[in-house]
Amino acid sequence: MLDQIVQLDKELFIYLNGLGTETWDGFWMFYTTKFNWIPFYAILVYLMYKKLNTKMFILTLVVVVLMISFTDQVSNLFKNVFVKRPRPCHDDEIFSVMRLVKSYCGGQFGYFSGHASNSMAVAIFTGFTLKSKYKYLIYLMIIWAAAMGYSRIYIGVHYPLDVFSGALFGAVSGYGFYRLDKYIQSRFQLK
Repeated sequence: MLDQIVQLDKELFIYLNGLGTETWDGFWMFYTTKFNWIPFYAILVYLMYKKLNTKMFILTLVVVVLMISFTDQVSNLFKNVFVKRPRPCHDDEIFSVMRLVKSYCGGQFGYFSGHASNSMAVAIFTGFTLKSKYKYLIYLMIIWAAAMGYSRIYIGVHYPLDVFSGALFGAVSGYGFYRLDKYIQSRFQLK
């Protein structure tokens, strides 16, 4: 059963990765680069700052840092300790039939995607945190995070299951840290 799932994952990867064209390579490379999103993150931080008082904002920033560290490190544990599934670009079976958009494809192992988990955690956390002021933001954030996950398949560094698992873990983590943030805020507001 697991072998069939892995084989289907590889076939889906080859299909989705094969949809790419040189025309879109630059866009998806830009999209997948975390550094390029700093202005976007700054806007999200500003929106949270406007919603919260200074004390609550600082507490929320600490929770966000913990959340990103958590999703990133758990992703690395799964990649390098528990699963050790080679990235597509390190899989000799499919390397000759895939498109690798960039010359460096990352570490040896790819299950599950840190990009997908981090971006989905940010999407869910900020979407719920700001839902009282921006009702539809969570939907836009989920689309943004899903596109981030797709970018990892497009450039050839993750299988779809890596991305799906990372996004699912990120969504659960983002919601869990959102609840933690609400709990911490309620405890500090009472004092």
